[in-house]
Amino acid sequence: MIRNLVRSTIEKNTDWDVCGEAENGEVAVQRVKDLHPDIVLLDLQMPVMNGLEAARQIIVIAPKTEMLMFTMHNTAQLVKDARAAGIKTVISKTESPRTQILAFLKAAGN
Repeated sequence: MIRNLVRSTIEKNTDWDVCGEAENGEVAVQRVKDLHPDIVLLDLQMPVMNGLEAARQIIVIAPKTEMLMFTMHNTAQLVKDARAAGIKTVISKTESPRTQILAFLKAAGN
């Protein structure tokens, strides 16, 4: 459900194209290898491999790919860990995620 909402938000409100989706962190890493996206949106809590571990692997295989992560638990420590993993922005799922996603994409497009 969340992936559908994110895809819809991106496709209706930006010039960005969604090139792929992943149901878990391990698949996300593989999709990055296969698709070479400019931006990856991760969820902290994903099955198989969480967003931080996926980001650690993605930054190695695609160091220029910008990453954004969603979470329900946006703490200062999590933001620090996310940035150390190569994630540029952490977005709270409870604090206007649509607005934050669009702002991130707009900034990434400049």
